[in-house]
Amino acid sequence: MKIKINISSDILTKPIMAEAILETGVLLNISQAHFDRSHGEVVADVESDRFDEMCKALTNKGAMVIKLDIPIKWDEDECVECSACVSVCPTKVFSLAEDFSLVVDDKKCIQCGTCVDMCPHNALSLGNNK
Repeated sequence: MKIKINISSDILTKPIMAEAILETGVLLNISQAHFDRSHGEVVADVESDRFDEMCKALTNKGAMVIKLDIPIKWDEDECVECSACVSVCPTKVFSLAEDFSLVVDDKKCIQCGTCVDMCPHNALSLGNNK
């Protein structure tokens, strides 16, 4: 299961993720992270049956955890199949069929938002990530 961990500036310099992993024994696979002086944001995979345990450990340390259970949303009516998303997606969610129609495999989506930023027709959006 994908989760987003928001870390506020007041705890940004504390090793809360490392502490939560050591405390729970639950491993995280980080797919993306962004930190600046005002906050931190991490997208990671966690085993579904261990989500509650990791969520509790992180929230007890001051982080906010959100389940990212809605992958990329594709508005087929708005899409002009320009394939801008195909070339920028790091996990190959998008491809072209033999007839050059767009094929979307949202199970591969890591919710990085790169395709959303590149889509000239705003045909793509992230469910509960951004």
